[in-house]
Amino acid sequence: MFAVTVLFQIKERQMDDFLPLMFDNAQTSLKTEPGCRQFDVCADPARPRGVFLYEIYDDEAAFKVHLQSAHFLAFDAKVADLVETKTVQTYRQVM
Repeated sequence: MFAVTVLFQIKERQMDDFLPLMFDNAQTSLKTEPGCRQFDVCADPARPRGVFLYEIYDDEAAFKVHLQSAHFLAFDAKVADLVETKTVQTYRQVM
C-alpha cells in the first residue's frame, strides 16, 4: 500500500473553479486507474482556501502511472494558475 497526501492552498476567489476540476480528477482516477484504491478530497470550513487529498495506491508504481495519466496532466495544467501552494507527501505501509 502506498499513501499520498496533498495539501493545496488555493488562491483567493479560485475555489469555485478549482473544486470541479479536482472532483473530476479524483473520480477519473478511481474509475480508470486499477492501482488507485482511494481518492478523498477534503476541506475544512475553518481553512476556506485549503484542500486536502488522501490517496491510496497499490504501490509506488501505481502512483507513478497516475502522475503520467492524461487526465492528471490535463488537471495539473488547468489548475496551475489557481493554486498558491501544493505540498505532496508519500508514505509506504510498514506493517
